[in-house]
Amino acid sequence: MTDPVYAKANINRTFIKAPIETVWSTLVATDKALPFFFGSICQTTDGLKAGAKYRMVHPNKKLAMVVGEVIAFDPPRLYSHTFQMTNIDEPPCKVTYTLVEKDGGTEFSLTIENAIEGGKLFKEMASAQGFIGSNLKALCETGRPAFTGRMVGLLSPVFGLLAKKSQHISNWPLK
Repeated sequence: MTDPVYAKANINRTFIKAPIETVWSTLVATDKALPFFFGSICQTTDGLKAGAKYRMVHPNKKLAMVVGEVIAFDPPRLYSHTFQMTNIDEPPCKVTYTLVEKDGGTEFSLTIENAIEGGKLFKEMASAQGFIGSNLKALCETGRPAFTGRMVGLLSPVFGLLAKKSQHISNWPLK
């Protein structure tokens, strides 16, 4: 068996007309649905900090969509974690969010690393980068997600019905 080939880092940048503190607090919110993360709710046992396990759960709180571990957490500038989608049988990748103050706002960078080249996880993540950036931007600037985020929220119950049984939250404990 050959070793997997990993894709080059994929970076998406979005300028958000909001203070860095607003973008940071929106990005790292826990225990509420995050429209820029497809309506998922971030759960941890000990809060977001290096070494903490986390999972992104469906709004119905019965499905784990993503699981991982926080690698770095340096408010309000850097948040990095492993990222494994529970419906894809591939090793986790690394996701890093970087915030930099710019004139009149914040530059939000979303970087994907260590995903298998041509793998389903890389394709899903690369296609989601724009969605995440545009919905985080809209939420921070206007208090509402973009149209795409609102539509995902409306369709969330349907997505929950299509989930695999292996995604049930009991299969993905935080400890």
